[in-house]
Amino acid sequence: MTGRTFCTRCLYGSDHPLGITFDSEGVCSGCRVHEEKDFLDWGERWRELELLVKPYRSPSGATYDCIVPVTGAYDSYFLIHLVRERLQMNPLVVSYNTYYNTPLGIRNLAHLRDRFDVDMLTQHVNPVSVKRLTRQTLKQLGSVYWQALAGHTVFPVQTAVRMNIPLIIWGPHQGVEQVGMYSHLDNVEMSRRYRKEHDLMGHEAGDLLQSFSDLRDQDVWQFRYPEDRELHRIGVRGIYLSNFVRWDPTAQHRFMVRERGFKSARLARTFDAYDHVESYVYGGFHDWLKMCKRGYSRVLDHACREIRHKRLSRQSAIALVRKYEFVAPPHMDLLADWLGAQTSALWLVADRFRSPKSWRARDLRDWSFQGWSAELGDASVDESAWIGDEPTSSLNLDRADRFITVGRGYPY
Repeated sequence: MTGRTFCTRCLYGSDHPLGITFDSEGVCSGCRVHEEKDFLDWGERWRELELLVKPYRSPSGATYDCIVPVTGAYDSYFLIHLVRERLQMNPLVVSYNTYYNTPLGIRNLAHLRDRFDVDMLTQHVNPVSVKRLTRQTLKQLGSVYWQALAGHTVFPVQTAVRMNIPLIIWGPHQGVEQVGMYSHLDNVEMSRRYRKEHDLMGHEAGDLLQSFSDLRDQDVWQFRYPEDRELHRIGVRGIYLSNFVRWDPTAQHRFMVRERGFKSARLARTFDAYDHVESYVYGGFHDWLKMCKRGYSRVLDHACREIRHKRLSRQSAIALVRKYEFVAPPHMDLLADWLGAQTSALWLVADRFRSPKSWRARDLRDWSFQGWSAELGDASVDESAWIGDEPTSSLNLDRADRFITVGRGYPY
């Protein structure tokens, strides 16, 4: 036995990487904070948001009111809908190119720009440096997504300083949504510390420069967070809309599919048809590495979310997790080709990062799984089981589309 404790309501365990606590009833802090969504006065919360953003509005309307980071999936459409159409603000939309693009993701990003009539600034870091950085973080941290997380969280801040736009508006706070790290009423904001400790696994860009690495400063400087004196000079702050809106990704995505033309797709390793359809790596090898290191994968995050929103029973959630978590990550050949590596080498690195708390080696390539779902008890799909949303598109990722980097305009 591992000594893990599990929430009696959702499926999160006591060794959650973001930190989690349990009350006397065995209910986790994430579920308790989620309960706030059912009793907070969200109308009043929205009015607080309107007062918060009022000083940042451009009096003339000729300049940008704020910066909004997007990816082309996740919560991007709903985020822009709230800022552009409900708050009536003029945002500069920014996007970091991860180089893991799918054709559907590029379509969604271009469609967002056209449909919401927004200006968009995209950062394309030199791909030679990005590949070199990714090879280093894969070996050192067991991550192929460090550069994507670093770029997505730093490019908006760099742009705020460079263009003198102090307000950055983000979507949900992961720590609040998953483990109840804060109450919605704390109005927690984006910080350098949270980014380093959780998004970047405790490593800033400069920390990756080592004597035995071929990384150079010119490979990582684009990912450096601005100095505090620059942030204070501009007054940069990053707020999370999930503190002011009852956040429900599934309902929001369904709304954006229906009203704004967002397209979803069936994903290999989860029942969710919306999350990160812009990336062929996030729900693939990145998710597999997460299960190797942490003992659970993205499908369990989705299952916990649906339990909390009362769309899925706990038993059915466990069954769905077990159905998807061992599906082989797709598009390994594309990732290996882009990195200039062998697919077998990627699998060997993943094996090196398997947590001894969740895996036991029976021989060289045979592993016994003792992760979260193995300890969650019986599972059966009952009549409250998630039947899934019918995807409105597909990833359509074939060899002709690999390494797509730049979006183009799309018709409605």
